[in-house]
Amino acid sequence: MLSIKSWQTLSQAEKNLYLTRPVQTSSVKNRVHDIIKQVRTLGDQALFALTEQFDGACLKSLEIPKNKIENACISKQSLTAINEAIKTITTYHQALLPENKNICTAQGVNIYSTYRPIQRVGLYVPGGNKTPLVSSLLMQAIPAEVAGCPIKILCTPPDASGSINEHLLVAARLCGIDTIYALGGAQAIAAMAYGTETVTKVDKIFGPGNNYVTEAKTQVASDPYGAAIDMPAGPSEVMILADNQANPAFVAADLLAQAEHGVDSQVILICDTIQFAEQVNQYLKAQFSRLSRAPIIKQSLANSLIIACADQTEQLNMVNIYAPEHLIINREDAEDLLDKIYSVGTVFLGSWAAETLGDYVTGSNHVLPTNGYAKNHNGLSTLDFLTRFNVQSISEEGIKTLGPAAIALAQIEGLDAHAQAVAIRLNSLEN
Repeated sequence: MLSIKSWQTLSQAEKNLYLTRPVQTSSVKNRVHDIIKQVRTLGDQALFALTEQFDGACLKSLEIPKNKIENACISKQSLTAINEAIKTITTYHQALLPENKNICTAQGVNIYSTYRPIQRVGLYVPGGNKTPLVSSLLMQAIPAEVAGCPIKILCTPPDASGSINEHLLVAARLCGIDTIYALGGAQAIAAMAYGTETVTKVDKIFGPGNNYVTEAKTQVASDPYGAAIDMPAGPSEVMILADNQANPAFVAADLLAQAEHGVDSQVILICDTIQFAEQVNQYLKAQFSRLSRAPIIKQSLANSLIIACADQTEQLNMVNIYAPEHLIINREDAEDLLDKIYSVGTVFLGSWAAETLGDYVTGSNHVLPTNGYAKNHNGLSTLDFLTRFNVQSISEEGIKTLGPAAIALAQIEGLDAHAQAVAIRLNSLEN
């Protein structure tokens, strides 16, 4: 099922190649640029046309009527599961709420560091009716609610009839969201970034998506008239470190679970021996045949591989170079490796730590940096929905204490007006 590579036999060029993700073509960038331009120029008219083109839906209205959200109904079992997830996710994100602080840096100088919720946030949930990603909605809406963001809008692609899955509507209602637009893809990102006649312009956009969504987020974030974004969260990926004591059936199941996200997902197993790699491949084949999304998984696995490498230092080096969105350490010495890992979105420790649990119910956020951005980005948290600013209070005592140093530093930099702004105050105190 997966190509097996023996790390020690590879050239350096081959090693670099196998730790490289599929390259995005320039056609994606150009197409996204064109979509954004259409939305900015034509507003709602472009959104109706693009939704019909890409989703096959001839919409009468972009916004889902509020009574549909209020009246949405799902099974008792589904409702119980969603509420359980809301409970754990809320617990986690409430614990991350920062405290305002008063900091005295010198006599007469006090800095009050305080947080405020971002006023207008846009949440993007991919998948639509075919794959209603309720979990993605919860992972964005709950920290936004905990942070106290007053305006929260949601975009998610409709089915051919223009409808949104009832599970998404219920989850949104439970999370305090009552503004939902039947919009997907790059056009949804453009609409939230710039606003249209119907869609509210937001200050920051959140949520994962395919290459088009990721590229759209990148483009609007680089435009001062666009919107900030949470992170470059693109196609999903997992890397697994497994020793020979790991259950190969568990490892195979984790690889398949991540591969079914989309055709552009990537999964990589790093194990100690070729023999274990072959065992995993056997279980992959057996489990694969029973899965409903087999065609998607097949394409994902074509971009994936197993690396056999007995050198633990090399294994850890691979992890830190690749910087995976998800890392599963299915090894007896799992905890001992943590201090040597510094580039990863999130880590699952031990044989029972299925990544699926993190996707849904552990409470930790599953919106994570992909494409190697784990080297310099974090997973989504409450802090991402807040801004922070400082209030600096300076008394007469404070300017007497620090004024001379400020003047001296301003003079070093040749900024006379800076120095004068302090000196004029000090002089007034002497008169």
